[in-house]
Amino acid sequence: MSIAVRPGLCGIGWRHAHERELLERRPPLPFIEVHSENFFGEGGAPLALLAAARERYEVSLHGVGLALGSAAGLDDWHLEKLAALVRRFEPVRVSDHASFARAQRRAGQAPLHASDLLPVAFTTDSLALLAANVQRVQERLARPIGVENISAYLGWADDALAEADFFNQLAQRTGCWLLLDVNNLVVNALNADAPDPVAAANAFVDAIEPRHVGQIHLAGYSHGDGLVIDDHGSRVHAPVWTVYAHAVRRLGARPTLLEWDTALPPFGVLLDEACAADHVAHRVLGTESPGAAA
Repeated sequence: MSIAVRPGLCGIGWRHAHERELLERRPPLPFIEVHSENFFGEGGAPLALLAAARERYEVSLHGVGLALGSAAGLDDWHLEKLAALVRRFEPVRVSDHASFARAQRRAGQAPLHASDLLPVAFTTDSLALLAANVQRVQERLARPIGVENISAYLGWADDALAEADFFNQLAQRTGCWLLLDVNNLVVNALNADAPDPVAAANAFVDAIEPRHVGQIHLAGYSHGDGLVIDDHGSRVHAPVWTVYAHAVRRLGARPTLLEWDTALPPFGVLLDEACAADHVAHRVLGTESPGAAA
């Protein structure tokens, strides 16, 4: 297996519209990230394309369906599919979200999956439940996993722990790492009408133990009807770049991923955004910035 890694930090989310172009152009990227669930099928074109990409790039698997915070527990089928994918492709990182989606409508019935990333409560009980599910996944995969802080459009009345403290304790208990989504920090601060959203997001970064952060996500957001929406459908906004620079300054170099999932742009725009992230990081670190992607 021949893998070329460029000196930059920022990889891209590899989506269907860009599959062929990535393989044909072979831009020098440190890694690509895919949604795990898109490759759960048996054989077929998706797995063949991912195998071809894996010959060239490190691959990070990022899930949206484990529902790690669900009191109903994990889906055995989902976990086994993920384990098979990990065995086959040996990803550089595996991650999912601090959210729940599985719940029983009635006692004795199989849990339903909401197909959404619903926020967990920041309580000691919720922390214990999330930690148990994370630990089960890690034992099955025989590796630490990343857990992402989510964009949340509601909170819980019984929240008792600060969100950053919640993640510090989760990492301490389980040995997992935090996938720090900087865009989600800014989106949540904007929706909370924080007087200074950048300062609020930076405060989260300052409260996280640096050793717990294994990767950073960047993305764009949009303004909806009274809400700021984490839609991953545009270039990274200025406040997110500011918080990213602060995160690099505090945490040091971390693998970074540029997410773009809706209103997908031309492939070159995606590469430009990844290069922009590299330039921000290298400027903060005082190191030589890599050139533009091919």
